Amino acid sequence: MIYDLTPPIDRDLKVFPGDTPPEREVLLDMDAGAHLTLSTLRTTVHVGAHADAPSHYGRGAAPIDARPLDLYLGPCQVLRIAARRGTLLGPDDLGSVAIAAPRVLLATGTFPDPTVFNEDFAALSPALIDHLHEGGARLVGVDTPSLDPCHSKDLAAHRACLRHDMGILEGLLLAHVPEGIYELIALPLRIAGADGSPVRAILRDLTR
Repeated sequence: MIYDLTPPIDRDLKVFPGDTPPEREVLLDMDAGAHLTLSTLRTTVHVGAHADAPSHYGRGAAPIDARPLDLYLGPCQVLRIAARRGTLLGPDDLGSVAIAAPRVLLATGTFPDPTVFNEDFAALSPALIDHLHEGGARLVGVDTPSLDPCHSKDLAAHRACLRHDMGILEGLLLAHVPEGIYELIALPLRIAGADGSPVRAILRDLTR
């Protein structure tokens, strides 16, 4: 059983305000008589489901091509949080659930449509990042465009991940995924020196 966590990359997909939206230019088209179809894609590296590199939020930190691939591959826990929009989530929002895998994806339900950018999605507190790290998590992923509030400048949750050298995935589709343990596969592209990369994020349910 495979769950695809990746929104389609097309002109309807919204990116962070001020960032570069996806645009595909068709250079050659077989339907128009060309011998092949060829196209160019222009967009932010933070489009849709994507991995943030530490260089995105830490001066002199590692770019995405220097990150270890095993951060984005392996056992993963999906947790569903009864979050309200505009809130900052802390450890208490997880209740009594124990961290049971080194990669944790948090389904908040506060950014339900990737074609409509609502700025009041729930965000993560540094205390929650610390709690996940203490529980053994090496990566955190969310179903929102950012770990931090939309207009945050200090990026406290990102900086907490930097302190713990945790991987970050954002923009995931999680509404259709039940809570549980899965295998995550969400490898970033090897874009030299880049501050992030799109991923094709999937979960494999190895019990079915």
